Amino acid sequence: MKTNVVVMGAGESGIGAALLAKKEGFEVFVSDERAIAEKYKAELESNHISFEENGHSDQRLFNASLIIKSPGIPEKNKMVKELRARGIEIISEIELAFRYKGSSKIAAITGSNGKTTTTALLYHICKSAGLSCAMVGNIGYSFARQVAWDPKEWYVVEISSFQLDDIKSFRPDIAVITNITEDHLDRYDYKFENYIKSKFRITENQQKEDVLIYNEDDEIIKEYLKNYLNKAHLLPISMNKKLPEGAFISNAELHLKWRSEEMNMSVEDFAVKGKHNQYNTMAASLGATVMGIRKEKIRSAVQTFESLEHRMATVGTIRGVTFINDSKATNVNSTWYALESMTQPVILILGGVDKGNDYSLIKEMVKQKVKAIVCLGVDNRKIHEALGQDVPLMLNVQSATEAVQAAFHFAEKGDVVLLSPACASFDLFKNYEDRGEQFIAAVKDL
Repeated sequence: MKTNVVVMGAGESGIGAALLAKKEGFEVFVSDERAIAEKYKAELESNHISFEENGHSDQRLFNASLIIKSPGIPEKNKMVKELRARGIEIISEIELAFRYKGSSKIAAITGSNGKTTTTALLYHICKSAGLSCAMVGNIGYSFARQVAWDPKEWYVVEISSFQLDDIKSFRPDIAVITNITEDHLDRYDYKFENYIKSKFRITENQQKEDVLIYNEDDEIIKEYLKNYLNKAHLLPISMNKKLPEGAFISNAELHLKWRSEEMNMSVEDFAVKGKHNQYNTMAASLGATVMGIRKEKIRSAVQTFESLEHRMATVGTIRGVTFINDSKATNVNSTWYALESMTQPVILILGGVDKGNDYSLIKEMVKQKVKAIVCLGVDNRKIHEALGQDVPLMLNVQSATEAVQAAFHFAEKGDVVLLSPACASFDLFKNYEDRGEQFIAAVKDL
């Protein structure tokens, strides 16, 4: 008899899980308590996967032998509690992908900040070195989708604490913890320790032949490492002290040491600037060294990496309101992906030069996640017509400063102000970089 799998949640993670489960011969059903995006519905239909939206059929879920839960669904969800009480196995999409990845290897990156850049840089190094690799997880396709559609020898996976919460056997060959700061505490009973424990799950199944790269300068990691360490080989990174093994920066020079490999490089040659990116570069370079990539390849890739500036970059948090710069989102699809990744209520800064945009593509996302729209553009009629009925507040502004001040006024503690314009920037700005920089400056001036 086929194993009966139910996927809860039909975002990128859930759809990827459904596609992989179907490929592996399971009986698959997808259930979402909200509306499913049209693009994902079309995928389910074309792959002959049954689904329901706007609510769960209790019996369908209670009869499942395995539940794959999307990371956005919290433990306090009523259905999740009932499934737990009934003893039905619940796993995450990354756990499913791990079970069916075959002999492929995994470099997995987590942390409160810097994980996206570290993931993208490690992938860039791997790609530049000619490895068969894919960048998956919180960035790019879901891990399960990649395993189902286009398997690779190496997966560079960005992983959130939510994804780690439902692993069982997931075991990366290389794990990276960039740092740990207070985040998502509403998901962890407002106990920082619960969130810390979740982050350290990345290493819980590692064996002595696996490697854990961690930030030696992060007080939280240092304090809790002994509590959660299993068997992994430890490789620290630091700016505060010289290390016999790992990576450190001394006198503006990166020193990288692993077994017989040693590499030095001036931090002036790093493509991404700023202290936080020096940590990210150390972590990615060390990961690449462990993977066996030659130092000349690493050096060259670190110099040519194009930073993810203006792409889902957290600018800062002011009075509990987080500001995210996604100025690079110059089309509706990019904004759709930005909204899809949001787990907190959003004040969306939208608008600019319309390139024939179809805002109906983000209509459902706006209904679900956005509490106010600040229109930043010369002509905002189309946005008003398409989305005016879907949010209680909509305001026109003519500058980044006005946009930030208005959004901050609408926001409450725990909200996100997201600049993800879905449009080109040429009406009020030189380009998307200028728009992003003016946004950053306006946030700093609050």
